[in-house]
Amino acid sequence: MKSNILIIAATLLFIGCNSKKDENNAAEKTISEKEVVITKEQLKNAAITSELMSEKELSATINVNGVIDVPPQNLVSISMPLGGYLKNTKLLPGMFVKKNEVIAVMEDQQYIQLQQEYLTAKSKLFFAEKEYERQRDLNEEKASSDKVYQMADAEYKSLKITVNALGEKLKLIHINPATLSEKNISKSVNIYSPIDGFVSKVNVNIGKYVNPADILFELINPDDIHLNLKVFEKDINGLFIGQKLYAYTNSQPNNKHACEIILISKDISSDEHSAEVHCHFEKYDKTLLPGMYMNATVELKSASLPSLPSDAIVSFEGKDYVFVKKNELTYSMEKVETGISENGFTQIVNSKDFEGKEIATKGAYTLLMVSKNKSEE
Repeated sequence: MKSNILIIAATLLFIGCNSKKDENNAAEKTISEKEVVITKEQLKNAAITSELMSEKELSATINVNGVIDVPPQNLVSISMPLGGYLKNTKLLPGMFVKKNEVIAVMEDQQYIQLQQEYLTAKSKLFFAEKEYERQRDLNEEKASSDKVYQMADAEYKSLKITVNALGEKLKLIHINPATLSEKNISKSVNIYSPIDGFVSKVNVNIGKYVNPADILFELINPDDIHLNLKVFEKDINGLFIGQKLYAYTNSQPNNKHACEIILISKDISSDEHSAEVHCHFEKYDKTLLPGMYMNATVELKSASLPSLPSDAIVSFEGKDYVFVKKNELTYSMEKVETGISENGFTQIVNSKDFEGKEIATKGAYTLLMVSKNKSEE
């Protein structure tokens, strides 16, 4: 019985020792897999160099989308203040027109009546002016009563007001009262383009009667047409007035249009947490029309960030690593968190873990291959 107890105790002691030995072996294997030891020949052939992490000016790029928009001052609605029938027009959507070009001809009998009233009032005004001057002279010589003089004065001023008012009405329909006479009364009037631009909408057809409030045409001045982008709240602080960007359409992604930010909205929408950013096209392309959707790539403000050359970072099993130098031939494979990448450098987010440490900036993939070959043995 005593001998059996001794055998069991010896067996338990043997198992315990083996278990502890296995744990030590596992720990040593983890440490050894993390460390990479190379030969002097490998160091020479791979040209492995190491350096400390440094600060670099880096900037991120964001992709946003938006729509081509027209500011209110560049969208012109054409109407006829007195109404009338459309006699003639050649306008079609997309057509370019020049300032002061005749874009439509209207006709109506009220135009004739207005011209008649103006010329009649103008003729009466001439007579009233002469009568006023005559009564004024007579009144000064006490040859006429004050009442007669005052009536002549009132008639003259009343007709003067009527003529000026009718003259302004004529200007509304593009008739110059200074050149109007009984010889050139017309039932037709022209509508002229107030700007250089292209036709956005045509809302009438020939022969249609339009009311004063009806919009006949809409014209767009392309000089200030702009791109309205939606930028999320987290990216707004990286933008500034005058910043350059490139926009493109889905149908022509390789055709980049240079733009410049001219306005950044201070109002963040509650539903999308985004703000409007207005951009001006440096060179407007006539194929870009209001309402068209566009994408844009924007480079954010640069900042001085702890960085390493991108070649120093290797990817393995979906994670990023760098090799920290322990001595001339020994490196430790450490996990790294990366951020912005630009011009061959990458931001190191967990930079505090590598302060004062030299990191392999050239030959990192050689070290990775050595590490993988070692783990497979």
